[in-house]
Amino acid sequence: MAATDAAYPLFLWLLPAMDVYRPRYYTPKEVEVHNRPWDLWVSYMGRVYDLSPLAEAYKGDLLLKPILEAAGKDITHWFNPKTKDIQTHINPLTGCLKYYTPQGRFVHIPPPLPRTDWANDFGLPWWRDGNYEVGILSAKTRRIRIINTLTSQEHTLEVCAEESMWEILRRYLPYNAHAASYTWKYERVNLDMDKNLQQNNIPDEDEEFYNLYMDADAFTPAILLYFNDDLTEL
Repeated sequence: MAATDAAYPLFLWLLPAMDVYRPRYYTPKEVEVHNRPWDLWVSYMGRVYDLSPLAEAYKGDLLLKPILEAAGKDITHWFNPKTKDIQTHINPLTGCLKYYTPQGRFVHIPPPLPRTDWANDFGLPWWRDGNYEVGILSAKTRRIRIINTLTSQEHTLEVCAEESMWEILRRYLPYNAHAASYTWKYERVNLDMDKNLQQNNIPDEDEEFYNLYMDADAFTPAILLYFNDDLTEL
């Protein structure tokens, strides 16, 4: 029942309940792995952005260095939460309001003083350009165990609390390409695949375990999969 590289992409069309227009949620760990100049993601203010095209366009530019150093990280602290723009301060040299970049001036940030070698004809600065956005950063991640009762195989996944069961199923596809051919249950109750874990009465007890000095990983909720005998072979 294991997935194959060929079966996985073809199988996605068999998930009718998934809304293809719904934004994709990402965990911080998923963002973190995109930490190369040619594969550069960052997150800020709850959104995830792929800045790889920006890095390619400004390849070799010293102003790209702070962004390269932030690859795979959350840079919300660069921004003013009210204006959703880069933090500002009064420049001590000019007495004017300027962008505050203690990590170093970066791409699309104007120089502190007028210069003839800097042009602002690039259009929107990258942090205001929605074309770089690829999804939403999960506000809370959860660990779950998925147990295939047919094969007794068990896998632990880190998922986004906001994700529906269909989206969690998609994460599970690399382990079982026919995951939609199973009935998903928690404590003997069929799960509503259009709802998330909390809505399916699978509570998030991490805070309670923390207050009790208990290891939450030792009490990871288990979702059981029961085979329906209707393999979705193409």
